Amino acid sequence: MTSEPPVQPPVVELSADQARRIALRAQGFLGAPDRRAGVPGVLRHLGAVQLDTISVLARSHELVPYARLGGIGRKAVEEAYWSGGRAFEYWSHAACVLPVEEWPHFAFRRRAYRARPQWHHELPAGTYDTVIAQLRAEGPLTATQLGGAKNGGEWWDWSATKVAVERALMYGEVVCTERRGWKRVYDLAERAIPDRFLHDDLSDQECRRRLVALAGRSLGVGTRSDLADYHRLKAEDFDAVVAGSGLVPVSVEGWGKPAWADPRALAAEPRGRHRTTLLSPFDSLIWERARTERIFGFTHRLEAYTPKPKRVHGYFAMPLLAGGRLQGRVDPAREGTTLVARQVSLASPKAVAPMAEALVEAASWVGCTDVRLERVDTPELREPLNGALGAAFSAAHR
Repeated sequence: MTSEPPVQPPVVELSADQARRIALRAQGFLGAPDRRAGVPGVLRHLGAVQLDTISVLARSHELVPYARLGGIGRKAVEEAYWSGGRAFEYWSHAACVLPVEEWPHFAFRRRAYRARPQWHHELPAGTYDTVIAQLRAEGPLTATQLGGAKNGGEWWDWSATKVAVERALMYGEVVCTERRGWKRVYDLAERAIPDRFLHDDLSDQECRRRLVALAGRSLGVGTRSDLADYHRLKAEDFDAVVAGSGLVPVSVEGWGKPAWADPRALAAEPRGRHRTTLLSPFDSLIWERARTERIFGFTHRLEAYTPKPKRVHGYFAMPLLAGGRLQGRVDPAREGTTLVARQVSLASPKAVAPMAEALVEAASWVGCTDVRLERVDTPELREPLNGALGAAFSAAHR
């Protein structure tokens, strides 16, 4: 007698609109934010906040919690990341701030770095041990305090000390405990990471399974590439662990690709207030271009590294999120106490009031008292936008 094959549960079917709202709620843009949890809550919820050197209104790791919580103090953002042993910096989607409780789940990456056969920079004999000994005796220290970060050439011309301490960071022997003037401050992991998290005993499969589950929780719903890319896993590694991750296979209207969702995201219909805000190009809601186009029908790219004559929307164009949709973008700058909107693009006249609201809130957050429009891609919307800015400033100062 042959046994019957196991009955497979039906694949959940989602409309494109349901998937969009699930993604917004998972990323903290739909429904009331948990203000009591503050920035640490945002970090735990997202699982990773990307770091970048560019600072226009603020640095990207500040813009991410601001986009969800509003005008929180910028000093409070830094303290939330770097005080109390709440977080560490490591390679995830890119260089990211990560919740400290996830330290064990990056053991697979630390092992891979330790097993790496070849590096771009040569490391003189004894340098690594010298750096570790100095950190043990004197840390936490910057690379400059360790003896200097550069050899005197271009920015990538690292000194042997800098090469050694960055290698130790990748191996997990050293941790970046804070950023000071954007310089990493290094300390030994044995001092910086709480004892209950300081272990590398999880297998590679266990680590990857956890990161896939975290990506599902943070995205709500995603394709294979969405979920694997969140913490930069290889596609084949995703395939090997997704079945045990707890994610539910779903079919999303118009996506044309297999997808998975966090079962908690499917438990209740996503409802609540939509956040109106400007987004960093490095925000995890939109950092993956193909996903942004698929969910929002919105094409966006960072043009900071594009030659100026070839830029379409500006150096650091920030998309406008309003009503759960991407309705435009602005390339901002600061001149004293004036927020300068160097280039504004609006999807329709309906985007005028939300853009004004977002610009005024952002200006207030960074200590600006005025907003000046330069180029508006739709000239007939320039005067309505100016009028809406005046109304938004009046409302903000009542």
